[in-house]
Amino acid sequence: MTTARTKRLGATIAVATAAAIALAGCSSGDPLSSGGGSGSSDTITVGSQAYPSNEIIAELYAQELEKAGFTVTKKLNIGQRKAYWPEVAKGNIDVFPEYNGNLLNYLLQSDDKDTTTETTTDGINAALKDELPSGVKALPSADASDSDTYTVTQELADKYDLKSIGDLAKIGGTISIAANPEFATAAYGPTGLKAKYGITGEVNQQNDSGGPLTVKAIKDGDSQVADIYSASASIATEKLVTLEDPKNLVPVNNVTPIVSSKLDSKATAAIEKVNKVLTTDALIELDRQNSVEQKSAASVAKAFLQDKGLL
Repeated sequence: MTTARTKRLGATIAVATAAAIALAGCSSGDPLSSGGGSGSSDTITVGSQAYPSNEIIAELYAQELEKAGFTVTKKLNIGQRKAYWPEVAKGNIDVFPEYNGNLLNYLLQSDDKDTTTETTTDGINAALKDELPSGVKALPSADASDSDTYTVTQELADKYDLKSIGDLAKIGGTISIAANPEFATAAYGPTGLKAKYGITGEVNQQNDSGGPLTVKAIKDGDSQVADIYSASASIATEKLVTLEDPKNLVPVNNVTPIVSSKLDSKATAAIEKVNKVLTTDALIELDRQNSVEQKSAASVAKAFLQDKGLL
């Protein structure tokens, strides 16, 4: 890809993602302001984070549930875990696409417990099962993974020969990390960075879930590192470098549906059909279509399900 084309593509991503965030913020107001989940046999509430990739997954679940004959209410772009998790736990949202490792650590931290030492999907899921509140359950995880990352520009990686997170010590001083506010208290944030790699970090708060503002912060040099989710198309299109994590600071994060225990087998089977065909590469491509080609989450989800013979 030529440099000029890369710049144009990067600009397209920035404009498209910013527009999507703006639309999400003004089109529906507070997605939690109306109604609640029912868990009934024919009406299901599906939620999502305020993050394009997560919205796409929620659309996949919602559309497959509608095909199975359920009436679906969507509460999309809710926000970060502190905003939506209480609603999931209370049963006001019946289906939510989660990320198993981060959710496990969130629940452990909420109960003042040590973060997990598990490093495999099976280990994470077994531990997660024990931490989930009554009334909800985790369905089998997808192969697809979408993890927080420590990501830098190619220029910075070349300058300091950065390959893994531990190499950030070569920069010296306190490392600025462009990330969502919740990164500051997450187990894989500055506290974990110091504990596992001996590196001091501080968060340069960006509120776009690894979107254009976060990317801009490292490209402009305002931060050295960015938390950009691993299924984001911008890592490739912006020629960024995700640092290796040999000490497993960031946990395994497979896409894992959290659902109301009231959902019947027909509903859970519909969701599991989606998860069986959802891979990381597929998720990256869906994100690319959404962010670069400016296709809606609903339309890319529909095309994917049709391609897989599920619609």
